[in-house]
Amino acid sequence: MKIVAEVAGKVWKIEAKSGAQLAAEDVILIVESMKMEIPVVAPAAGKLGEISVKEGDMVTEGQVVAVLES
Repeated sequence: MKIVAEVAGKVWKIEAKSGAQLAAEDVILIVESMKMEIPVVAPAAGKLGEISVKEGDMVTEGQVVAVLES
């Protein structure tokens, strides 16, 4: 399952590591947009696969930032 950024902004902090077991709604990373911190959360429980961004990267709305394996 692809996880996308809901807003454009800068990756402020990555909260989870690849390979981590996540529950639904666990925070994967935080995007800073217009001086607000918007969390990107796991839509379901599963194992976090590849995170395709790093802290400081700019992301666009709808960009895939991670993959969740069920």
